[in-house]
Amino acid sequence: MLSTRAPLLEVKDLKTYFQMEGGTIHAVDGASLTMHVGETVGVVGESGCGKSVMALSILGIVPSPGRIVGGRIRFYRGAGEGGEPVELSALDPKGDMMRAIRGLDIAMIFQEPTSALSPVYTIGQQIVEALRLHRDLSRAQARQQVVEMLGKVGLPDPERTIDRYPHQLSGGMCQRAMIAMALCSYPDLLIADEPTTALDVTTEAQILHLMRSLQEEFGMAIMFITHNLGVIAQMADRVVVMYLGEVVEEARVYDIFYHPFHPYTQALLNAIPRLGRKGTTTPRRKLAEIRGGVPDAYSIPRGCRFHPRCVHMRPGLCDTDRPPYVTPDPEHSVRCVLYR
Repeated sequence: MLSTRAPLLEVKDLKTYFQMEGGTIHAVDGASLTMHVGETVGVVGESGCGKSVMALSILGIVPSPGRIVGGRIRFYRGAGEGGEPVELSALDPKGDMMRAIRGLDIAMIFQEPTSALSPVYTIGQQIVEALRLHRDLSRAQARQQVVEMLGKVGLPDPERTIDRYPHQLSGGMCQRAMIAMALCSYPDLLIADEPTTALDVTTEAQILHLMRSLQEEFGMAIMFITHNLGVIAQMADRVVVMYLGEVVEEARVYDIFYHPFHPYTQALLNAIPRLGRKGTTTPRRKLAEIRGGVPDAYSIPRGCRFHPRCVHMRPGLCDTDRPPYVTPDPEHSVRCVLYR
């Protein structure tokens, strides 16, 4: 992908596997992507396509028995000032360097804030601890900075909210607290894993507006992981589409919505509900769906992984050879034999 911005994150042929009793789960299997300073990249796909595992791999917190078995993850610390390349995939996940990067240079908003926050500590205790881990601040200084950040993310009465427990806050307020924790160290990269899934529409709109405004203020890049293409349309500059651990398409957000190449991307877009117009003569159509389901993780199809569900499947070709990852357009890449 062409960009005039400095590179921030490069993921090349990443492979993260889980060795289970029933076999090996290829959660991420050869995924690649590049992010630049200050941009928002949307990562989309159905559940089980490897989006969250790729994010956990970047941070070095893949749960056991999962581990990175191949590929490279390179992060440029201080990318806006020249950038110091660090091979994250080569670091000890529990080492000092990885601990320094995790939470300081790269922060993450987890999918379920109520489960990510400890119920036995107040919001303030948890955020202050995370802040002091990376900043040389006294407890009083850290508390004051946390109060200011809670106000920035829109929590009411932050001086009192800081001493509340997660169960005393609504889902939207817990999500804002998680965002405050992630932003307290002013990271260069924020990974947001389904940050609005459990929220109502009004709160979701507020959270998205908040993230955009904070991105403009702090100049950070955002990796936005979601299955909601409507959110992607609002947030992303570029879109990466994943299926069964692979990146099957990558392009600017406009091209993904108006000129999708991969049959999987086309199917995802066709499945979006559309409101009809009053008085139209067009007969009502059933909501489109993608036939079948995501295959079992232990039995990945041979050839193109999407071919059992694809309406353009070509016998003897799609079910035998893995499609190459080609670039029909300078800013549009796709893994499909239709464009070979």
